[in-house]
Amino acid sequence: MHLARLDLNLLKSLDVLLAECNVTRAAGRLNLSQPALSSQLKQLRALFDDPLLVPGGPRGMLPTPRALALQEPLRDYLAQLMALVAEQKGFDPATAARTWRLSASDAVHSVVVPGLLRRLRARAPTCRLALLQPTPNLLLEMASTNEVDLILASQPSMPDQLKHRELYQERFVCVMRKDHPLAARPLDLDTFCAVSHLLSSTSGGKFEGIVDDTLAGLGRTRHVMLSVPSFLLVPSLLANSDLISTVPLRMARTWQDRVTLLAPPCEIAGFAMEMGWHPRNHADPALRWLREQIMDVVREELAA
Repeated sequence: MHLARLDLNLLKSLDVLLAECNVTRAAGRLNLSQPALSSQLKQLRALFDDPLLVPGGPRGMLPTPRALALQEPLRDYLAQLMALVAEQKGFDPATAARTWRLSASDAVHSVVVPGLLRRLRARAPTCRLALLQPTPNLLLEMASTNEVDLILASQPSMPDQLKHRELYQERFVCVMRKDHPLAARPLDLDTFCAVSHLLSSTSGGKFEGIVDDTLAGLGRTRHVMLSVPSFLLVPSLLANSDLISTVPLRMARTWQDRVTLLAPPCEIAGFAMEMGWHPRNHADPALRWLREQIMDVVREELAA
């Protein structure tokens, strides 16, 4: 390697290129034009005396063995360097222009995001927030490649390799349209199993979930007529049907002007909602500040 030609911007570009394995997508993340990034890739190949990325694979390019060996040490080095610079400079939210990327499920949006936005407007007005839809089996990869800064997800989904902190405990509630025939009385198990259900399947297209596991333990089943990819679709779909849905309580409370909330007819195990981040970013002052803002928002929500 020719150290005299080493450029930290080139290393940052290499990190993103190895994460994306696609010049166009990597250029978008780096806010560079495709020709500019292609030129940088050419410099990187000369610097490391290796092709680094070759045509092939589902995303367009495949990393060479040399590139794979570089990937994790490079990522750690860049994170440590950024943390060192940030620690020396400190973090002043009033003047910072940081962009944070959060992977957050629909269930936590309604609890955290409105209050967090109010805090950012008041305390960090030039910072920005990008919300990304989580992909359950890719959460660790998203954090490892710095595609996201924080992950807000249920405890079973949170990768063990990440640092994490509990936000709150959640439980389930049944929801239906206001004038639903069942809205005026408590739900019993026979009725619950007989009516048609709407299921939100964040992993895509599934017709079974924790409710069905619970019913199976009781020797019962239900009919899930409709599966959707997002909880946010639930209120509008219930409004024009006799379907019912079982959803997280804190999110359902934000729909109370549109739906009726009823207790499930059987005990359904709740879950912890957690905040997770990669260990290499633990000391980042800006992320530490953001984590505390999120915790303060949750405390306010729980006290309301």
